[in-house]
Amino acid sequence: MKLVIQRVKESNLKIDGNNFSSIGNGMVILIGISKEDDTSKLKKIVTKLSNLRIFNDEFGKMNKNINDIKGEILVVSQFTLYADIKKGNRPSFTNAAKPIIAINIYQKFIDELQAVINTKIKTGQFGADMKIELINDGPVTIILEN
Repeated sequence: MKLVIQRVKESNLKIDGNNFSSIGNGMVILIGISKEDDTSKLKKIVTKLSNLRIFNDEFGKMNKNINDIKGEILVVSQFTLYADIKKGNRPSFTNAAKPIIAINIYQKFIDELQAVINTKIKTGQFGADMKIELINDGPVTIILEN
């Protein structure tokens, strides 16, 4: 499982040109699920995310987590995080989980995250072509691989 975590001031996700999800101050999480992944490590990942201190305190130090700032979260499935470009010029996605498996892990991830976050989790639509606008704060972008 690969996650790209971006600290944002705001983000807006559109599908077919229509607003679908939006958040204010918080984080956008892009999640890639590999064919090797299952749900066994989700609790550990979610605990790490909920405790991740990437938000500034009153002294400008990254000492606050998402719950401390009452931030919002947008979670978007992104199989392209498992692109393999070692050979040729066209990415191969054979390391990504099949959609029927990935959607179940993705939904379980959202459910587990919702259980420990004090705000509603916003999402994209699994498998849809989405456009995401965001204002990256910092910028702070962290990659979590498990």
